[in-house]
Amino acid sequence: MDRLSGHIEHVEPVSNEADAAAFGFGSGEEHLIEESVRHRSVDPQLFELDQLDVLYESATATLWSYMNPQGRPSFTPRLLRDFDAWQRLIAADFGPDKVPLRYLVLGSRSPGVFCFGGDLALFQNLIRTGDRQGLANYGFRCVEILYRNMRALDLPMLTIGLVEGAALGGGFEALLSFDFLIAERGATFGFPEILFGLFPGMGAHAILSRRLGSAMADRLILSNETYTAEYMYELGLVHQLAEPGEGLKACRDFIKRSERRHPVLVNARKAMKRTRPVELRELKDIVELWADAALQLSEQDLKVMSRLTRAQERVGSH
Repeated sequence: MDRLSGHIEHVEPVSNEADAAAFGFGSGEEHLIEESVRHRSVDPQLFELDQLDVLYESATATLWSYMNPQGRPSFTPRLLRDFDAWQRLIAADFGPDKVPLRYLVLGSRSPGVFCFGGDLALFQNLIRTGDRQGLANYGFRCVEILYRNMRALDLPMLTIGLVEGAALGGGFEALLSFDFLIAERGATFGFPEILFGLFPGMGAHAILSRRLGSAMADRLILSNETYTAEYMYELGLVHQLAEPGEGLKACRDFIKRSERRHPVLVNARKAMKRTRPVELRELKDIVELWADAALQLSEQDLKVMSRLTRAQERVGSH
């Protein structure tokens, strides 16, 4: 790598899987690094985030991003801090008259998991201490990130969620903010919050009721069932299915097919959002209800939450 004035200008081609792994990108992703250029005008902090692996691919003007949390694959304050920085840096350095950005992709490095959602360990501490404002502030931060993503950071780009494992709770909610979802067969979706007496408070009600109607939204949110990628495709929430292990290839194929009609797709997504707008105030109002409900959880509910937390930690340690 050539480093000029602290900025990464060019990434040399990776010759083998070991080099790819050392760089932070997994087996089979070497082609994402070959001939990639990290433009000098992009703040290098974007490529040095603690819990997000980020690579800009100039040939397709795509920013590939992967959550890579240490420990539980959940939206911890550390991961949310990186998402805030990720969005701020993208909005500052990409777009018309800046570095071109046509596609923004988010996936996960956690084997078998996209994201488990909210930080259950943090929730337990805040609930036990009666810290309603702490709960609300956490939720506000989540929905602010979600809202900015729903608006595609006000850039003329398409956002793509790449799902190669379980997307539960807030992980599922986060995916609902993307323009397109590509999921491998075998990926799963669900809202486990009802298990411990809560409901998903960071976007599910607002987005799903608009897309599916309130009855179907209630069914998904309150059923405590795990749904397959195939079922999500039938509902129209997942836009494309891929075979196991082929999610990245399917994503690249989607980008290639979309290239010629990119402006139409961008404006079509804007038009669709205009017909069913979701406002930040609505999302925050739901967070307030969620915070109130959280403080009413029983000791038994908190024990269930604790068991789920330990299960998530075991997954994160693998």
